[in-house]
Amino acid sequence: MIEAVGLAKRFGPVEAVSDVTFTAGAGRVTGLVGPNGAGKSTTLRMLLGLVTPDAGTATFGGTPYRELLAPGSTVGAVLDIAAAHPASTARGHLATVAALAGHARVRIDQVIDTVDLRSFADRRVKGFSTGMRQRLALATALLGDPAVLVLDEPSNGLDPAGIVWLRTFVRDFAASGRTVLVSSHVLTDLEHSVDDLVLIDRGRTTWTGSLAEFTAHGTTLEQAFLALTTKELTP
Repeated sequence: MIEAVGLAKRFGPVEAVSDVTFTAGAGRVTGLVGPNGAGKSTTLRMLLGLVTPDAGTATFGGTPYRELLAPGSTVGAVLDIAAAHPASTARGHLATVAALAGHARVRIDQVIDTVDLRSFADRRVKGFSTGMRQRLALATALLGDPAVLVLDEPSNGLDPAGIVWLRTFVRDFAASGRTVLVSSHVLTDLEHSVDDLVLIDRGRTTWTGSLAEFTAHGTTLEQAFLALTTKELTP
């Protein structure tokens, strides 16, 4: 389980996050949503130990990311798609990461197959489309066979078939008893993927609960989101 309690972070005069609290349970896909500038990216970076919170805690099964004994085998994360060197091949990049993180080499071919990367696994990354880079980023996150996935805009650059594939993948991943936390602005896609929603607005958690409870505020996820973030919902 992912648990964030009272997270807060200020960058100089800017209060990026003031009070974020939520849980993402095992066996479920949890969507993290909010307007631009709401604090979602900062929250994800605090979860993963990339940003030190000014207050609050973020843990995986009760342990902060920086204290996990095998972080790469516990949490797989995709926060951006720019990590691979453009001159390397996809397979070469995965081999490098596996060696540095101590993952078994057999995982390289396994994740290549998992994300349907085999047809361009030996091509140089500099020629990849955004969707191909997105698949490589996901393959990299999966190398350690993690129990948790943290994904930021994972459908960016994917074609319609790729989006359907990703949706099926995250559902199956969670169905195996593992945890998925996914942040996205593509609400129509999230509506078909998530079990639970966490809404962050102006640096604070303003709503948490199941997708069914969230969409009770509107006929679709998008309408419910707009109602809650534009204050059109009657208390």
